[in-house]
Amino acid sequence: MALVQKAAPFSSSLRSPSAGTPHYQRRSICVSLSPFTEKHSKERYQREQWVYHTTPEPQSASFHLPLDSPSVRKDDIALQLPELKNLLCLLREKREKCGNGGGECAPGNVFLVGTGPGDPELLTLKALRVIKDADLLLYDRLVSNDVLDLVAPQAKLLYVGKTAGYHSRMQEEIHELLLSFAEAGATVVRLKGGDPLVFGRGGEEMDFLQQQGIQVKVIPGITAASGIAAELGIPLTHRGIANSVRFLTGHSRKGGTNPLYVSENVVDPESTLVVYMGLSTFPSLAQKLMQHGLSPQTPAAAIERGTTLQQRTVFAELKDLSEKILAAQLESPTLIIIGKVVELSPFWPISTKAVAELF
Repeated sequence: MALVQKAAPFSSSLRSPSAGTPHYQRRSICVSLSPFTEKHSKERYQREQWVYHTTPEPQSASFHLPLDSPSVRKDDIALQLPELKNLLCLLREKREKCGNGGGECAPGNVFLVGTGPGDPELLTLKALRVIKDADLLLYDRLVSNDVLDLVAPQAKLLYVGKTAGYHSRMQEEIHELLLSFAEAGATVVRLKGGDPLVFGRGGEEMDFLQQQGIQVKVIPGITAASGIAAELGIPLTHRGIANSVRFLTGHSRKGGTNPLYVSENVVDPESTLVVYMGLSTFPSLAQKLMQHGLSPQTPAAAIERGTTLQQRTVFAELKDLSEKILAAQLESPTLIIIGKVVELSPFWPISTKAVAELF
């Protein structure tokens, strides 16, 4: 029992200009480039030409490096440093002039902003206001390009995303960047996909900055679990079916194939499991869940790039989902939902037995 959908999300299909086009055709044409900022995205470098100002061709500087070169990150940062330093100097001079008026200028604020699972219409009004007022925005890989289009023209964008095997900046460097620009008086926004405090390391950044005396304000975002489940009509909890929901990380230690955390405590037929970042470790995770007693027939879904026009979904029973994910060649970011509630989705495929009973 499996289904792959190359479908625009509900909200996106409502925005489609081709209102007269049959629904299945509108879905099939939604195959444009990823809305997310991949590690070598041309759009990302075009947005950040200001940090490569010292080179003749800003956007080409890192494209010509081998994609698997260990020097990519080092060279990328080296090209950015001159303009980052220049911006810091300008901000400090502005702050000093402010202080010459007699009072002391307070450091700038840092906002940790959740941008939701990808659809820009899922941003909160508060997040939108802060994004438009920012001086500098540091953004992750899972912040969609549609969200970045909302940034004010005069603001500075800096990519600090991470993906498996490639960290554009180490977490300690991100901490120092946030601190340096806040101390210089800038309004700094840290953009994160989903919610900044759900598997987003927002807590670490908040703790570091607060220890340095910097005020941090968190603006929550719709986390992938609730945003994508709603898009598919899957209630994460449902009376008589699921009385709790648990979020799991699918991350492994040192890029291995075993997830960090799976135990018998996770296995509860009356609960819904949502696995973040678990694409590579899911075969092992599914096996362990079944070994601990979760039924192989448990309904499950894997959703790639949920809530965007590029959304693809695979539905299958737990025992078959790994195989179906591989056949569909789903890529990161993919969210996995496991539990009886998945069967409540209007997209859950009708079983052969159910079809037979209709005739």
